[in-house]
Amino acid sequence: MPRDEWLDPHPTPEESEAVLAEENGLRPTTMHDFVGQAELKERLGIILEAARARRRPADHLLFAGPPGLGKTTLAGIVATELQAHLHITSGPAIERAGDLASILTKLEPGDVLFIDEIHRLPRVVEEVLYPAMEDRQIDVLLGKGPAARSIRFELEPFTMVGATTRTGLITGPLRDRFGFAFRLDYYSSSDLQEIVVRAAKLLEVEIDQAGAAEIAGRSRGTPRIANRLLRRVRDYAEVRGNGVIDERSAADGLAVFGIDGRGLDKIDQLLLSNLCENFGGGPVGVSNLAISVGEPAETVEDVIEPFLIQQGLLVRTPRGRVATPASWRHLGLEPPPEVTLVEEPPALFD
Repeated sequence: MPRDEWLDPHPTPEESEAVLAEENGLRPTTMHDFVGQAELKERLGIILEAARARRRPADHLLFAGPPGLGKTTLAGIVATELQAHLHITSGPAIERAGDLASILTKLEPGDVLFIDEIHRLPRVVEEVLYPAMEDRQIDVLLGKGPAARSIRFELEPFTMVGATTRTGLITGPLRDRFGFAFRLDYYSSSDLQEIVVRAAKLLEVEIDQAGAAEIAGRSRGTPRIANRLLRRVRDYAEVRGNGVIDERSAADGLAVFGIDGRGLDKIDQLLLSNLCENFGGGPVGVSNLAISVGEPAETVEDVIEPFLIQQGLLVRTPRGRVATPASWRHLGLEPPPEVTLVEEPPALFD
């Protein structure tokens, strides 16, 4: 294909679908292909196998955990294992009770309804969901004022799958109506390495175990990040190398795209650098820290800080954010003698 054709900034619908297909093609579609989350797989497998044996829909399921760990993928696997049709929507997309009623009344027997970010459902919509999940019925109000009347619709048996990144924002009545709630944990390096090798095979990229391990070690315990880094390293290997991903090409490619040895990207490194160099290691308020990196305070709190805290590089204190000794060492900086550092916490049973 001529260069000016494949660089077209306005791809055709067919080309856009091909890119989307590549993204979705990396998702496992069966429980057997799903890597990691061993306890979740065992418990979910029992629930789905029992439902198949009874020839009934499975109980409603709730998947909770940080972004990128496979909640949407698991919803697709549930539908595949139950041989059911999957309907996908999200909490913010359902603004009115009538929107939810329209979705529910179109479900066929045994269908799976997946609601992403279910904690963001409006309260009026959530109230309609309660009888739908519990009694397979919904009441729709027609008209206004004295002429208003309620019509009850019977729903076909279905399985509701909810996903949330903020479990604490789900109301008790909604949470109690799920038959089982699963918490997804961050993945180990070995699991991520297996995921990278599998994705490379699907992308038809040649990769060795050392290269896969290098990518996995910088993926922050998250399969979505691992797949994204793999695609960037693939680009680097094709342009600057021979197309094969080994340990050297993976490390060089990740360095070019600003990912350091601990998986920190440019914004993570900038935040730590500002905290240590501009604010003397803290304590400093989140507002000042957010301004220093040019991001909203909510982004700093919800997106940037959690990984830094998990890595022992940052501590939230009542007085503000404080850099740990590991943070100074990671940046290759020597802390000022007058700064009192927060020591790294001891092991749980030390």
